[in-house]
Amino acid sequence: MDFLNEISNELTKAKELPKFKSGDQVTVYYTIKEGKKERTQFFKGVVLQRKGSGNTETFTIRKVSNGVGVERIFPINSPIIEKIVVEREGRVRRSRIFYMRQRFGKKARIKEKRRII
Repeated sequence: MDFLNEISNELTKAKELPKFKSGDQVTVYYTIKEGKKERTQFFKGVVLQRKGSGNTETFTIRKVSNGVGVERIFPINSPIIEKIVVEREGRVRRSRIFYMRQRFGKKARIKEKRRII
């Protein structure tokens, strides 16, 4: 197993991504290829979970668009991800906040983490 992990670590390039966790509001900029053209699109929402470890780690982001909840799963080491920007740090007590799926409106707010400067 260690041999496989070493090879997979060598083959994938580690990106410099900011630290974020569940409850944080992030914007993920990623590239979309349409035919011969490429463009950058962003997905802004709340991180529901981070799952896995190492090269196979993924994170799930949720946003509400026109009253419909939309979730998207991104692999951390995906080559389509250009950058991740942490907009707000949320204060939650769980690492997987799937209870946000049933909440809407003011109930769906997440307290912001206080920063001491």
